[in-house]
Order: sequence, then structure tokens, then C-alpha cells
Amino acid sequence: MNRYLLVTLLASVITTGCNKTSHNAPQEILTDTTKTKDKMMDNKSFTKTILVDQSATVAFNAIKNFRAWWSEEIEGNTDKLNEEFFYHYKDIHLCKIKLVESVADKKLVYQVTENQFNFVKDKTEWVGTKLIFDITTEGNKTKVHFTHEGLVPEYECYNVCNDAWTGYITKSLYDLITTGKGNPNPKDKDGFNAELAEKWKLK
Repeated sequence: MNRYLLVTLLASVITTGCNKTSHNAPQEILTDTTKTKDKMMDNKSFTKTILVDQSATVAFNAIKNFRAWWSEEIEGNTDKLNEEFFYHYKDIHLCKIKLVESVADKKLVYQVTENQFNFVKDKTEWVGTKLIFDITTEGNKTKVHFTHEGLVPEYECYNVCNDAWTGYITKSLYDLITTGKGNPNPKDKDGFNAELAEKWKLK
């Protein structure tokens, strides 16, 4: 091979390799979820922010109590680092989530390790995504910024999830932090998601 062409080819390979973006999601998950990996690198992940008249400690402890604001249909610990819990809403949505980062009164990060929807073609949407809660002080109030990293508009489940997270974060979690009582899906009954199931014709 011509020396000039060889040098050009090597330069091209090196440049391409250096331009690749890396991130911290586990490799074993990304191997089977290339679509999720690609989407997590953009800036279109779902976010929602609430401002509450409570301390960061109250907000932090409320967030960890998923049964009090998301669903009573949860098995396992939601507040123990590196432990998984199992959430399910009928057969519409089932998932396993692990607490992977916890900074007292400042941040909580949960990673979705397994997921199944019954209303989309790719039933594994959410796998490898993260639920991130950033807690900061703003004046005499506490701000909770929620990001579902990797949940993007291209996902088939996005519109349903957008509605669901908006309700859980801005209403149920907000109420739990500010009044001590949230509005989670009740156990063995049609709960908060029943309206969504009807709206989106989920069965």
C-alpha cells in the first residue's frame, strides 16, 4: 500500500475513535440496547422540576419512598444503595430499578435494569435509562429537578410516560413532600394510572 495512503487511513481511524462519546452506563446493558445508548447521548431526555417549601432532607427522604408517591405495588427496598426493587402496574408495565447513586439531601440516581411494556413494539424501552433526582436550595425553598435520562420523544412510550411522570412528579411527589401524603397507585386496585390507561387505551 502506498505510504501516503496508509498514513491517511490511520489518521482517519484515530480521528474517528477519538470522536466517539462515552458514558457511564453499564456495558452489559448497552450491548443489548444500542438504541437506548444512542438516545442517552442527546439532550432530549424527559425533565420536570418542582419547587417545595420544605427542607432538602424532607425532599430527599420523600423521593426514596417510592411506595408513597409512585405505587404501592413495589417489592424490595427503594432506599438501599445497589439494591433493586420491582414495580408493576397490572401487566401494562413491569420493571426492575436499582439505586446506583445516593448523595444525602442532594442527589439520587436509579437505573432501570429490566423493563417490559405491553403497549409498544419494543417492550424493553427504558432498559438502561436512569431516574435522576437533583436536589438544590433556591432561596428558602428546595428545588427538585427530575430527569429520566434516556426517555426521549423518539420512544413509542414517550407520550404515555410524559403524562405519567408529569402527574407523579408535579402532583403526587409534590404533595408527599409538602403535605406528607402522596397519591400513588393503590395496591390491588385501579389507581392513578387508571386514567392514563383509559386515555391511551392501554389494556
